[in-house]
Amino acid sequence: MGPRAGAQMSPGLALLMWLTAHCSCPQAQGFSQGGLDASRADLWASADTSLLHDFWCQPASQLPRDQLSALIRGMATQQVPLRAWQLSCLANLAARHGLQDDFELHPPNLLLFYNLTQVREADCWAFTRRAAQGDVELLANLPDQRVALRHAALACLGAPHPWLSASDLLLLGVLVCDMDASCIEAADPRVLENLQRCRRLTATQQAALTTLLAGGKTVLGPPGSWNLEGLRALGSLATYISSSLWMQVQEAVGLAFFSSTVATYQAGRLSQRDARRFVTGFLEAKAASVSSRPKRGTGRPCIHGDITAATLHDNLFLVRYDCVQLESCLGSHVLKANLDPLLQHPLPVECQRVVKAKLAQVYPHGIPEDQLRLITSLVYLYSHSEIGQWNITSRDTVVALLASDVALENQTEAVLQKYLDHNGTITSTLLMAIGGSRLCWMSARQVQAIRPTEFRQAGALDISSCPQSRKDALYTKAREAFGSARNTANYYRLMRPYLGGAPVEELRYLVQANVSMDIDTFTNLNPRVLQSLSVGNVTTLLGQNVGDLQKARSHPTISSWLRSLNTSVLGELGLDRDTAGPTSLARSTTGAPNTTPWAPHLAPTSGQPGNKAPTSGSPPAHLRYLPLAVALPSSLLGLLYW
Repeated sequence: MGPRAGAQMSPGLALLMWLTAHCSCPQAQGFSQGGLDASRADLWASADTSLLHDFWCQPASQLPRDQLSALIRGMATQQVPLRAWQLSCLANLAARHGLQDDFELHPPNLLLFYNLTQVREADCWAFTRRAAQGDVELLANLPDQRVALRHAALACLGAPHPWLSASDLLLLGVLVCDMDASCIEAADPRVLENLQRCRRLTATQQAALTTLLAGGKTVLGPPGSWNLEGLRALGSLATYISSSLWMQVQEAVGLAFFSSTVATYQAGRLSQRDARRFVTGFLEAKAASVSSRPKRGTGRPCIHGDITAATLHDNLFLVRYDCVQLESCLGSHVLKANLDPLLQHPLPVECQRVVKAKLAQVYPHGIPEDQLRLITSLVYLYSHSEIGQWNITSRDTVVALLASDVALENQTEAVLQKYLDHNGTITSTLLMAIGGSRLCWMSARQVQAIRPTEFRQAGALDISSCPQSRKDALYTKAREAFGSARNTANYYRLMRPYLGGAPVEELRYLVQANVSMDIDTFTNLNPRVLQSLSVGNVTTLLGQNVGDLQKARSHPTISSWLRSLNTSVLGELGLDRDTAGPTSLARSTTGAPNTTPWAPHLAPTSGQPGNKAPTSGSPPAHLRYLPLAVALPSSLLGLLYW
């Protein structure tokens, strides 16, 4: 194309074309034999978000220090959404090259995974403040790292003090979500801004929030003075307001906010869980304000008038018609013609059961397929035998019923079986639409019915939440789909999501392949299989990520394995049998770690470009020095292809 044409190409397209030119197979199973052109390697750092999202550690581990640094900075600039398994190994690569000191130019989520002992005391505030902008839920499989991060952040504040000031809260950010109730209650009222970033609040944190709001010292003032703008500013945090507080809010303000919240839910900007929690609390307050609430089953007539189509389009519908009135005032004709607008309301569970009962009366032989696509929020109420009456012929119906988190184990298997009974097939498109967690609830027979080609095209499906028996079945299916991969690197990339069901023979094979398994994948291995691996096997399997055992030592899989080891071996790993106190930021100006477990297996961190030291273990010679020009096409282009 020539230099002028090439200069006008987007970085992502240029990288894709370069990879394609160096790959001998359109399905990314061949290797280029040429070396890496240094002038092209910087495309890693300038590629667009869609390519960087598929970041893979193995080829990146061959990058020189400067190019790895540029890659990480590019991820921060483009705000690339990496997953936990990508971030954990990338953090170790950064530490290996001594890049942690550049943390202010790195993605906040990446800082969550850094070795806190290598953070200089002088950088404590700056590091904590940037890390606190990340998503701590990414540390789900690294419980000790999450605790250490919180303690290190508090250590930055100096001597213990009874309350968190506004400046403290600015530093702590999302880390406040891990604070206990007493700390939240005693914090500056601006703690509400921190709590808004929490994915969820514990029961004790909800109680602390109630105490805080009831005190009237927040920006909202006392409940009697709350207004619509202030409540809206709380975002999803308002869904935790207790019924006791709603009883103190002016009626007009409460109703206006109820209508606003229903509209937000219908627009898809509020989850069903949050919306239902809010509606339940608000309606409990309304019911408590009525001195004589009629009881269910008393035969109370419809006192608010028959429900019509116009009624169902009113955002205050649930305020005017409680579940008893819903049963009394909703006619069959209106239900059939307006099922969708009815279920667009965040119905409490009692009201959902009323709708289910009425549907059974209207459709005694099973709900028609066109109506099935509307009852996603009700699926969890149906038994296996009730679903057996349905007629499911379309993939769109399956997606509508299973794409949400409402359907449970029995419903998933039954819905899929009805679809398969009508000659349906489980395609890659269907698998991607319903998500990997749905594989957890398929029967072994249904999993076996998935064609290998469809499984391959579905790409990496997250099955980490599956029970062990289903992980085992899915591993077998993955082996059937990906076992023909021509090289170990490509095979491991494809099989990684399914290794939770791998037998010990598979893991020993990967030990010899020098894969440097990330800790997120490691914690999802079969705990019983892990017991069969020696310490040497585990350290070689983890490779450059072996230090992450400290960050995950309380994880059930890790702790059960550690309990099987003797004290001397634990010492070699830099661990002891009892859970140690949380790691704090280093009290030095050098940033050197207090301990460096298994240092001989780690490459030097001098940051010298072109470092070619092996990462861990004693792999075969042809795998140990895998050049980037070889690893890169098989990983990135393969991801793009799938």
